[in-house]
Amino acid sequence: MAQALRPNTAGSLLATDGRPHPLQDTLMAVTLVLGAVAFITAMFHSLHLLSSWAGLVGIFTGAYGQWISETTRERFGLILGLGASGVGFFLGMAHGGLFGGLW
Repeated sequence: MAQALRPNTAGSLLATDGRPHPLQDTLMAVTLVLGAVAFITAMFHSLHLLSSWAGLVGIFTGAYGQWISETTRERFGLILGLGASGVGFFLGMAHGGLFGGLW
C-alpha cells in the first residue's frame, strides 16, 4: 500500500513539497501585487508613470522568483504576476513611458 506512505499535500496552499519557502512566497506575493497595480493603473492614461514603473519592477521581481522557485504553485502565481506586470508595463510605456512628462 504505497498510497498510505505518501504525505497529504492537498492542504498546503503554497508549498507542495511540505517545506516552507518564505523567500519564494514573498517574491510571488510582491509580483502579484505589483502586477495588479500595473495592470489596473495602465487603464488610466494619466497614471502611466505608476503603471510602467510597477510593471518594470514586477517583471524583474517575477523573473528572479522564477529563477529560484521550487514548486509548481509558486511558478503559477509568478506567471500570473509576470503577465499582469508585462501588460501594465507595455501599456504604461505606450501612454507615456517611464519618464514621460517629467523632462
